[in-house]
Amino acid sequence: MTDEDKIKKAFQDRDWNEIKTHDSWVIFKVMAEFVEGFEKMAKIGPCVSVFGSARTKPDHPYYKMAEEIAAKLVRHGYGVITGGGPGIMEAGNKGAKSENGKSVGLNIELPHEQGSNVYIDPDKLISFDYFFVRKVMFVKYSQGFVIMPGGFGTLDEMFEAITLIQTNKIGKFPIVLVGKKFWAGLFDWVRDVMLTEGNISSPDLDLINLVDTPEEAVKVIDDFYSKYLLTPNF
Repeated sequence: MTDEDKIKKAFQDRDWNEIKTHDSWVIFKVMAEFVEGFEKMAKIGPCVSVFGSARTKPDHPYYKMAEEIAAKLVRHGYGVITGGGPGIMEAGNKGAKSENGKSVGLNIELPHEQGSNVYIDPDKLISFDYFFVRKVMFVKYSQGFVIMPGGFGTLDEMFEAITLIQTNKIGKFPIVLVGKKFWAGLFDWVRDVMLTEGNISSPDLDLINLVDTPEEAVKVIDDFYSKYLLTPNF
């Protein structure tokens, strides 16, 4: 279906029978994705989600950093959750796998684009048709978020986590952004425009940690949990 077809379809009148038949089927598909996700994810133990671009190549410094961060997280007792695809996601799963840690992939089915990478544990690969179901799994089963440079999808996942923490829908889990130069412009705007306009509060800025190295990224997560005398319990 072309973009034009999708737009035209949104304006088409449908009778009640069509609406009921189509929407009922969608509800069952959504339920099935939630059930599979909950069943598999409930067993994984403490994990950190690693977000980032699917377009980052293996020879890029950010790929190597994501791989190192994931390996360090595993050595510190955490599993790693990624979006299951190539680029930064592959690097995260690869780093976790290199240390024999839990390597989880929440893959999204996209036309002509993403396939799952080979570094995911076979029993911890879940594929989704719906982005919103996938995001629930990221947030519900993560004890922290490491966000590497990425595009619109990465921003979507990052702001989803920030919003849920800001609104007290989930706990104040650590959010770590890696690459100060990459993120600086965005968060200058957040501080200078959003905050100045009164759309956020000063404490909201404290939800975000900007770092430049794998050591700093993992330290933020370790320091956060040490305050509560908690350590991963695999």
